Amino acid sequence: MNKFICILCCCVVYVSEAQTLSYEDLGVLFSGEEINGTARYRAMSGAFGALGGDLSAIDVNPAGAAVFNHSETALSLHVRDLEIGGHYYGNTDLVENGKVDADQLGGVIVLKNNRQDRAGWQKLSLAFNYSKVRDFDREWLVHGVSGYAPVTDLYDTDRLYANTEGQEFENLEKGHNSRYSFTVASQRNDQLYVGFSVNTYEVDFYQRTLIHEYNNDGNGNTLDISQKQELNTLGEGLSFSFGLLAKPFKSLRLGLAYQSPIWYQLSEEFVEFEDSVYESNDALGLRAGYSGISAFDYKLSTPAKMTASLALVFGKAGLISADYSYQNYSNIKLGGTSFSQENLGFKNNLEAVAALRLGTEWRIENLSLRGGYHIENSPYKEAWESDDSETFSLGAGYGFRGGRFDIAYQQRKSTAPYQIYGSLSNAVEAAELDFDLSTFTATLVFNL
Repeated sequence: MNKFICILCCCVVYVSEAQTLSYEDLGVLFSGEEINGTARYRAMSGAFGALGGDLSAIDVNPAGAAVFNHSETALSLHVRDLEIGGHYYGNTDLVENGKVDADQLGGVIVLKNNRQDRAGWQKLSLAFNYSKVRDFDREWLVHGVSGYAPVTDLYDTDRLYANTEGQEFENLEKGHNSRYSFTVASQRNDQLYVGFSVNTYEVDFYQRTLIHEYNNDGNGNTLDISQKQELNTLGEGLSFSFGLLAKPFKSLRLGLAYQSPIWYQLSEEFVEFEDSVYESNDALGLRAGYSGISAFDYKLSTPAKMTASLALVFGKAGLISADYSYQNYSNIKLGGTSFSQENLGFKNNLEAVAALRLGTEWRIENLSLRGGYHIENSPYKEAWESDDSETFSLGAGYGFRGGRFDIAYQQRKSTAPYQIYGSLSNAVEAAELDFDLSTFTATLVFNL
């Protein structure tokens, strides 16, 4: 992560630049979330803040737990296909990442008040839901010739391998950020719903980067060098959510929800390896370096999020819904050691993120047809317009006695730069990445 000094041999010192994600990038990674959850939720692109009645909707607005008319449980499985195109100095590499996984499991218990007390509180809902906030699994690579050789060694006073004949970079990321939500919600008369959630998080992130350079000094002497870095970040987080849902008219639903910052306690381990083969007119040599393990703990606080929602319900025929959320990424903060420079970077390089989710559902007897759209801008101030995330979704559901079966398809596209040489980005262009994610989800819901 930070600068590490590798003693290769005989007091030869090499100062490396991190190719793993910076703290700024990790802060963004652990602050954002994907549209994961039940198939119904995914099919409508998560536009559920004013609707409720779905276990994944509770993560947007806890008041939605009180919309359930009966107790139920749900389990969701998905097939994920992520295609990443890497572009670097005129070359393109394409890597396909696929997996099958379970990313949602939960249930709600509805306790009705049959006595209808004077206060008008009709029921109490208790809910638990597990979901993946973000799936980190991805692999990509790039290759090309930048004309500059950052990963190079000075082996004697008059030989510098500063000319590059080729560069290759491989990136592997694995892990997840999982959320466990515990929710209490209640309904007052037929017009007001309130809810409160306590959320715990589990972070498991691993990244391995491998860079190869084939360099020469311009006089027939060559140096083939490879550098591998590994970053492992584990930790836990805590947040709370509060939400309101109102029905001022029969066909109109309004929602407002607040999600507190997530307070993470994280542990990090970083290690770097280096291997090199150099060949001159009169010698052939092999050298290796190892940074040792650097480990420490730190704290991360993500920005709070506000979500306003609106939905129009046309009886039992169908509905149209919209969510608008706001989250200021410049408020990300690191603590636990001296992170003043990194926290200043959050303020200077990141900005507020606005996200719009639109969803619709139409019913024909027991069959439901759904669609959705989601757009969210990048938190980086210097991002391109193509770096914004855009998602289209479709789905269907069929209700049967005792439950429901739902399916959904999502496609999300975005782009992003990656500085493979860390802070040497002014000398070498960033790799440009194209992300094309397709997800098929199936959910089985059982009434209790």
